[in-house]
Amino acid sequence: MATLRDIAKKAQVSPATVSRVLNNDLTLSVTDQTRTNILKIATEMNYQKASHRNTHFQKRIALVQWYSESKEQDDLYYMTVREGIEQQASTYGFEISRIFHNDLAEIPQNIDGIIAVGKYSQNQVDQMTNITHNLVFIDDDQFPEGFDTVITDFKYGIKQVVDYFVDKNITDIGLIYGEETSTDGLRTISDPRFDSFKQTMLNQKIFRPELCFKGDFTKGAGYKQMKQAIQSLDDLPHAFFISNDPMASGALKALQEANIAVPERVKIFSFNNTSLASYVNPELSSVDVATEQMGAAAVDLMQDVLTNPRHVTKRMELATKLIFRQSTL
Repeated sequence: MATLRDIAKKAQVSPATVSRVLNNDLTLSVTDQTRTNILKIATEMNYQKASHRNTHFQKRIALVQWYSESKEQDDLYYMTVREGIEQQASTYGFEISRIFHNDLAEIPQNIDGIIAVGKYSQNQVDQMTNITHNLVFIDDDQFPEGFDTVITDFKYGIKQVVDYFVDKNITDIGLIYGEETSTDGLRTISDPRFDSFKQTMLNQKIFRPELCFKGDFTKGAGYKQMKQAIQSLDDLPHAFFISNDPMASGALKALQEANIAVPERVKIFSFNNTSLASYVNPELSSVDVATEQMGAAAVDLMQDVLTNPRHVTKRMELATKLIFRQSTL
């Protein structure tokens, strides 16, 4: 029997895209040709929808995203996390209700569980708990509060980046990082990449706070912070670690405007490894994050929460790996 993966492979798209097309998701941004091609391939392969195969088990899960729907289109990190959720949900027959921008009032009262993606204040966590205790968090470590959590390993991946630069005899390493707040403004979230970077650099006795520049996680912030570095430092670092790909692309633009060669004069290593890392010039070296697997792991945890009377709360930390491209080579 044909699967979503079989169709996706033949259509050269993601399984999540196939799922949304077959479920007539008109909000999906794909060309008419792609949509038609997917439907044609599904027909040729005699595909039957997951809902037909799993009518014996149906649970309603709210997917709470802290971004708006429009902003998600600009954030490939959270988009691929969501795609991983939707793909894995079909294997359990879960019906997914998407809630944007933490609009918790939109969560149906008869929901069976909530998968929350993003960063949340205690007040928001309490609101979700009042709806259901079946909660799984992605990208926000709520394990100490008693909730299942899926997060990324920052510590080891960033240590590898620093070690790589030091092996190249580069010890003046700058940092461009971000800070976030929950959508209700009640919680400020520091960048865990900063903490890991600082500790690794301190361990090697090469940390220099004046080489660290804080903004938000946008391309504009990366551009602004790199311009500030260029203008304020007498000697620009020979390498920068940057907290995500959009910020890194903005920083790259600032360097290019100042005629500072990458990677000859300044090497850049980014984080997340979204498709954006391959679209800029030069292409960005980046720490690869298993975003689709994060989404799938959260769904697996939710399945266990709902079906296993002996369920034990878990904190899953997924490994990263370094992807080397032109910005460091």
